[in-house]
Amino acid sequence: MNQLQSLRGMVDILPEQTQLWQRVEMAASEQFHRAGFKEIRTPLLEATDLFSRSIGEETDVVGKEMYTFLDRGDRSCTLRPEGTASVVRAVLEHGLLKQGPQRLWYGGPMFRYERPQAGRQRQFHQIGVECFGMNSPRCDVEVISIAWDLLDSLGLKGLALELNSLGTFEDRNRYRTKLVEWFQDRFEDLDLDSQQRLETNPLRILDSKNPNTQSILRDAPTLGEFLCDESSDRFLAVQDSLKALKIPFDINPRLVRGLDYYCHTAFEITSKHLGAQSTVCGGGRYDGLVEQLGGSATSGIGWAIGMERLMMLLDESTSVQISPDIYFVNRGEVAQIKALVLARKLRAASLIVELDSSGASFGKQFKRADRCGATWAMVLGDDEASSGQVRIKKLHPLSDSSDKIEFLASDADLDGLLALLRD
Repeated sequence: MNQLQSLRGMVDILPEQTQLWQRVEMAASEQFHRAGFKEIRTPLLEATDLFSRSIGEETDVVGKEMYTFLDRGDRSCTLRPEGTASVVRAVLEHGLLKQGPQRLWYGGPMFRYERPQAGRQRQFHQIGVECFGMNSPRCDVEVISIAWDLLDSLGLKGLALELNSLGTFEDRNRYRTKLVEWFQDRFEDLDLDSQQRLETNPLRILDSKNPNTQSILRDAPTLGEFLCDESSDRFLAVQDSLKALKIPFDINPRLVRGLDYYCHTAFEITSKHLGAQSTVCGGGRYDGLVEQLGGSATSGIGWAIGMERLMMLLDESTSVQISPDIYFVNRGEVAQIKALVLARKLRAASLIVELDSSGASFGKQFKRADRCGATWAMVLGDDEASSGQVRIKKLHPLSDSSDKIEFLASDADLDGLLALLRD
């Protein structure tokens, strides 16, 4: 019988890896809490129409990458490929906008049928924020600063903030018309994917990684040339505020987000250590999306961080391995029951206690205690159980003079026991 394996692009996150994931998730949660954001959790499975209406029928995500199927009621369902649309749907469905502006964050798995590669899987994970009902350029900058400060707090180096303005939808339509005309004159020089996108989503050609197409793009018109005065003033206000916060940035006139609902501020935080897929965080403003999904006209802005790419940047030196305070070595029928009771009490006192339940020899249990990195070994055998005591031994002494630290303590005197362990 063949051994069962995970599906391609669906990756297990093993125990030694999850500690780093948890550290990042905790840092993000604390950052969001300090900024007044509240967590929202949406289903993995949504009606397909939600994404076709929000992301856009002509995008690669909807056209090529979504996991879509009919359920038993012949309803078309899709595993969410991104987080924003689901959050907007939830905000509308539950009337959150009636309560005033909303500052929300989310985290969890997303799904896209792509070619798996480093930092990009078919099930991937994101942490993101969404703000609704706040139209000021200052909100754009605050949202960007939260992402920048979170990544900085994790100790990441070599990051760069790239910034662009997509203007209003009218600005983009004028630009789109001009860009299509410009590309049509050079149609034969474009790569095949770009030729196909010319009819469906021409702005995505600006993201092409094809070297020949990239060389053509050097002379292409930029969206900045088509911004109205209001859009230009807004973009300048964003730049001025970023300078006031001393957050460095570069203007990237070729930066367009891959989803149709973006307008005005668009940004990416990239890393020089990730190669071609360099984006760690991406986001922007989407003032028309709420109305597009059936709500009233409401401004919105948000971003998402790709967890898999973030983990690639967090090397082993940033990982925090959590070792037990105590490894409980125990053997004997009575001793094992007493060890179970005492371990529970110690855990209730906020100590990390790993209880050996193997019944193996003391020698084997001590070897496991050494390997797990515990500070103390607590030993309970028949002799200790009969005398009402427990033997305590320091496993990883700081100096040679302390390598024989070992003593007996009363297993009934919990306060005294805790004092000894925390000394």
